[in-house]
Amino acid sequence: MAATPFLILQPRFNSYINPLFRSLSSSPLSFNATTAIQSSLSPPSETQSSTAAGRSGALSPAPPLSGAVQKIDVNPPKGTRDFPPEDMRLRNWLFSNFREVSRLYGFEEVDFPVLENEALFTRKAGEEIKDQLYCFEDQGRRRVALRPELTPSLARLVIQKGKSVSLPLKWFTVGQCWRYERMTRGRRREHYQWNMDIIGVPGVMAEAELIASIVTLFKRIGITESDVGFKVSSRKVLQGVLKCYSIPENLFGKVCVIIDKIEKIPVEEIKKELKVAGVSEEAVHELLEVLSVKSLAELEERVGSCGEAIADLKQLFLLAEKFGYSKWLQFDASVVRGLAYYTGIVFEGFDREGKLRAICGGGRYDHLFSTFGADDIPACGFGFGDAVIVELLKEKGLLPELSLEVHNIVCALDEDLQAAAAMVANILREKGQSVDLVLESKPLKWVFKRASRTNAERLVIVGSSEWQRGMVGVKILSTGEQYEVKLDDLK
Repeated sequence: MAATPFLILQPRFNSYINPLFRSLSSSPLSFNATTAIQSSLSPPSETQSSTAAGRSGALSPAPPLSGAVQKIDVNPPKGTRDFPPEDMRLRNWLFSNFREVSRLYGFEEVDFPVLENEALFTRKAGEEIKDQLYCFEDQGRRRVALRPELTPSLARLVIQKGKSVSLPLKWFTVGQCWRYERMTRGRRREHYQWNMDIIGVPGVMAEAELIASIVTLFKRIGITESDVGFKVSSRKVLQGVLKCYSIPENLFGKVCVIIDKIEKIPVEEIKKELKVAGVSEEAVHELLEVLSVKSLAELEERVGSCGEAIADLKQLFLLAEKFGYSKWLQFDASVVRGLAYYTGIVFEGFDREGKLRAICGGGRYDHLFSTFGADDIPACGFGFGDAVIVELLKEKGLLPELSLEVHNIVCALDEDLQAAAAMVANILREKGQSVDLVLESKPLKWVFKRASRTNAERLVIVGSSEWQRGMVGVKILSTGEQYEVKLDDLK
């Protein structure tokens, strides 16, 4: 049945609605609850430990209560975050882009416990990870840790599933990770990470597909090749150099962790750490010479013995042309990634202006499964943290405007019509519309402020005379159009 013009509502509705809409709908209510709370509390404590906190399960005794109740520090632990509504909207937007890109590439979503056995991360991750673990002994005297990354958990799940899954696997996850480390811009002690992994494909096509997916994500959120690039190399190059100088294979992981610091600490410190690790002075010199190479042609001249590494890299650059992202790639022999389990091609997304740390990174890890007692399976993947990309979007002015939006705000004009308003809200919700139901008896002035703050599309008013006739009042807030509509016809 067609809606009838809503020209006359009960007098008090008419007396409020027109002038209030004109004067208030453009004036959102402004109230900062966080400021109000923090103004009444003591400033945050700065006495946190900078060394042992990440590895200790001990709790400090609570301060004794004397007289008045002690005020609690309202800040989250150092290096962690709260997500109030505006930040949660941004997080959901970013995660929805992670998931949509993964869907476009045919990946399936998985997840794992945040709490894992400590050995999962200490067996093949490298010394740096061991020092950064949030780990402790639980009440069953088991050594456990908050996951610092996601790949070992993925490997564990693949081994657990065994032959019940058919290769290749294309899995992704978006999960929270914890590392006790020095904080810099875009680096926190907890963060969320998007991982995509391909298990069971030995060829470079897998790496090319993964980099393509990251490029797709960047394009979706407004990042271009002038903003971000990918440094690409292969650990097989490093292995070849070390083999030439008879460096024991068991030092390879340690050497990679040291070289991964090459842009973070002075070169003299790098040399010193390599020598302490057992690398000869001659090998250190040759290694640093090779790591300074920035083109495949020059690399081929210097280390012709690393034929497999060169062939892999050439194939990757050829595939990048076909995928359409060759302008995003550049060869950089110094990229090795800090995790010990990488075995072949490695890549790292970087901010071309150099203001931020690595945006994402990954590579091939063909021998990770055997470190957990299973047969090796060719595999590669990447990790992409949420904190750095948000910083980059801020830097580029690309953060989306994500305000709260609801379809309807429903209110009753009389307190005894609150139940009727709830019924109207329920009807609309069952039709898939979002409804902000005014839960108390409030003046229309307050309701209009609320509607403005929530960006409501329309106001639905339950008044006594309309309700007796089985109708409600509706006002389209963007145009000012108003009408009555039967409850059965409310959409």
